[in-house]
Formats: sequence, C-alpha cells, structure tokens
Amino acid sequence: MTDVALPLFADDNETAAPRVGQAFQHAHRLRLDEHSWIEQVPGWLSGAADLFEELLETSGWTQRRRWMYTRMVTEPRLTAEYRDLSTAPVKLRDVARRLTEHYGVLYDRLWLNLYRDHHDSTGWHGDGASTRRRECVVPVLSLGAARPFLIRPTGGGPSMRFRPSSGDLIVMGGRCQSDWRHCVPKQNALVGPRISVNFAASSQYVPD
Repeated sequence: MTDVALPLFADDNETAAPRVGQAFQHAHRLRLDEHSWIEQVPGWLSGAADLFEELLETSGWTQRRRWMYTRMVTEPRLTAEYRDLSTAPVKLRDVARRLTEHYGVLYDRLWLNLYRDHHDSTGWHGDGASTRRRECVVPVLSLGAARPFLIRPTGGGPSMRFRPSSGDLIVMGGRCQSDWRHCVPKQNALVGPRISVNFAASSQYVPD
C-alpha cells in the first residue's frame, strides 16, 4: 500500500467562517493510468464543522439493505440522498454550483454516507450505479473525522491510501469508476463520525 503525501498549508478549515471552494490552487492530482486520475484538494471547504453538524442532524439517515453475491446484507453505514438538488441544504447547493463551474459537469444530485465510528465501512467498489458514461468526474467532500480512503486497480494489485480531513475534496476522474475500485475500510483505532458527500450529474446518474 502506498500512502499519498500532500503539500501542507495553513488553513483552519474547521473553525473558519464557511467559505466554498476557495482553495483549488492546492489541488494535488495523481495520474493513475492513461485514462484515470484522482485528485485531493485539501482545505477546500472552510467552516466544514458547521456543515457536518447540520447534515448530521437534518439529513434523514437510513440504513439500506442490498444483495451481495447470494444474500441480502445490511450496509455497515447510513445513507441519505437528494435526488433533486433544489431540496438539499443551501450550503450543499453552493458547493455543487462551485464544482460545476470548476469541473464543467452539471452536478444536480447528491448522496451522503455516514460512517458512525471505526466499525462502519464500505468495501471495494466503483460508483457504476451512479454513472452512465465510462468516463466521468465524481467529487466526494469529506466532513468530520479523517478516515483512510483506498484505491486500487479493478483487477487487483497494490492500493494507494489517502486520508482526507474535514473539508477536503477527493475527486475521481476519467475511467476511475470502471478501471479502479475504492473503499473506506474498517479500522481498529477508535474514531468519530465521518460524512462523505458524493456529487452526481443527471447525465451520469442511474437511480438505484
């Protein structure tokens, strides 16, 4: 496993007044292969703690069940979804507009995952259910506790590990959803809750 080291800079994204998308100049993009890339933008959303608390209290969290191989399983995390961006909290609408401006993709839907503690996780997967095109750009905003985010080739092989902090963006582009797999693993160390906010576009979106 390879840890990806990012440049450091001074920005208190937990306590500053909320401010959307002022730090793309700190983006660190890694070319995974000829067709795929991943980018981390540290400190992208300042005032992330306020948004975290708002979403934690208001997002109507549910725990889904789904088929995995031959049986129905309960997902080890909670989820919420805004299929119509106009119904999402104002701050998330602002975030979606800024991402649309920067990446040139009309993000108009989003879903949220809540990892309540170190026991919650998600296994290796690609966001195929949320994308229509083989090549797409999928931004994920991290809020709350830092958790490892791993990515590896679909066929297996060494993984790379990111550890996004609250207010950081992880953006997967190109064929990342088909040619690569990502996960948030369980961990032994105690950790607080984390929310991931995943942005999608209608042209890339297939309802579950």
